[in-house]
Amino acid sequence: MAKKYIMGIDQGTTGTTVAIFDRDGNIVGIADQEHTQYFPKPSWVEHDVNEIWEVFRKVAEAAFKKAGVTPQDIEVIGITNQRCTTALWDKKTGKPFAHAIVWQDRRGQDFCEYLIAKDQKGIEDRSGMVIVPNPHGIKLHVFKETFPGAKKGIEDGSLIMGGMDTWMVYKLSGGKLHITDHSNASCTLLHNARMMQWDDQLLETFGVPRHILPEVRSSSEIYGYTDPDSFFGVRIPIGGIIGDQESAVLGQGCVKPGMVKNTYGTGLWMVINTGHTYVPAQQGLFCPVLWTVKGETMYSIEGGVDVGGAAVQWLRDGLAIISESAESDKMAKEVEDTGGVYFVPAFAGLSAPRYDAYARGMIIGITRSTSRQHVARATLESQAYQTRDLVSAMERLSGVKLESLRVDGGGTQSEFLCQFQADILGVPVDRPVVTEATVLGAAYAAGIAAGVWSSLDEVAEKWKLERRFEPKMPADKREELYAGWTKACDRVAGWLK
Repeated sequence: MAKKYIMGIDQGTTGTTVAIFDRDGNIVGIADQEHTQYFPKPSWVEHDVNEIWEVFRKVAEAAFKKAGVTPQDIEVIGITNQRCTTALWDKKTGKPFAHAIVWQDRRGQDFCEYLIAKDQKGIEDRSGMVIVPNPHGIKLHVFKETFPGAKKGIEDGSLIMGGMDTWMVYKLSGGKLHITDHSNASCTLLHNARMMQWDDQLLETFGVPRHILPEVRSSSEIYGYTDPDSFFGVRIPIGGIIGDQESAVLGQGCVKPGMVKNTYGTGLWMVINTGHTYVPAQQGLFCPVLWTVKGETMYSIEGGVDVGGAAVQWLRDGLAIISESAESDKMAKEVEDTGGVYFVPAFAGLSAPRYDAYARGMIIGITRSTSRQHVARATLESQAYQTRDLVSAMERLSGVKLESLRVDGGGTQSEFLCQFQADILGVPVDRPVVTEATVLGAAYAAGIAAGVWSSLDEVAEKWKLERRFEPKMPADKREELYAGWTKACDRVAGWLK
């Protein structure tokens, strides 16, 4: 019997999701599990990559069981990943050098300020990436400066580096493949967005030797095969590697220039497809490669917010006012408004388009009558306000006026958030049948490589609307609320200075 199924792996910031798809792009089995978040000091965030690998294996087994399939039934595997989280491991043994430094980690801020003063315009123009602490180029500097032995291992080539895409492929292939794709490489500050290769000038600026870097490949091709000892005793083609936000664009069917999606996950990530047009990074927005598929490269404009759903997790794990994330939606609906409360979740600074590393989180407008329901509602509203910040900046840069917004990610399970998002933007919000767009995009990239689907257009036609949220809020109320959000953001600006 011919193989029928495509596996998508989404190695994300808080956990890993594995989904099994049929040839119509429907989920037949899906499972996920969180991994440990390490916070050695304030604004430091780390992951154990060995734990991430073990979590993947458990989740894959659970997905197979739910789908009622075996590993032998999988035709091809696609991988998407949290971008910029940076790992180093021994080139010979594959043993991790230390915990990975997560994209949210802020210990490279001083180096960013040095680079901004040295050549901000040149670096951002060549790379398409803004100079913030997230990318691999900054993380490698942190490794060299703060981890004993890292500098020597990087310089002598005994260590190699990679993001979580590179790590997962390395493990799946039994150490045979050390690769990444254009979408991930373009978020490193080391890759030339025009030449589509590691940039010698940028490598020199960052002090990164080429020999530690993975080979850059397209986002959809057969790179190699799983090692049976690593992947349930079978040899399966690995056919897709694509960064999480680019993957969500593909999963949302936004394959034409001008189409926009927003993902509500740990952070918030809005992307507009700009087609073959490269727009240098500016106004706090960056412009990564969207993907390279069948020899055709497409670009995007992207704005990222570090803390979206992570604020809801904080309500659960930090404040302990909810026991599971879904409770926030129920609590938000129990009050008519926030009672004047705003929550600016700048746990590690304000993200795009403000980019203020010295800001910190704040809940303001509290009175004696403020309840946990008000705080929960303000937490969800903060995601919608930050999304509007991104929309305004992207409209200015691209000249494209938003007419509707396709949304995905775990946050879109909140009916309240989707409706408030439509209200605060004043445009319809479209939620698809498959909200797991990130892992779906990885499956699409792999399926195209394996010949399951013929083109981007074919997979885009599979997108189906589950519900459209129409704006209901009067325009004057919308602007009044947004003005309050802007005022709150002004209050937290530069707090640590």
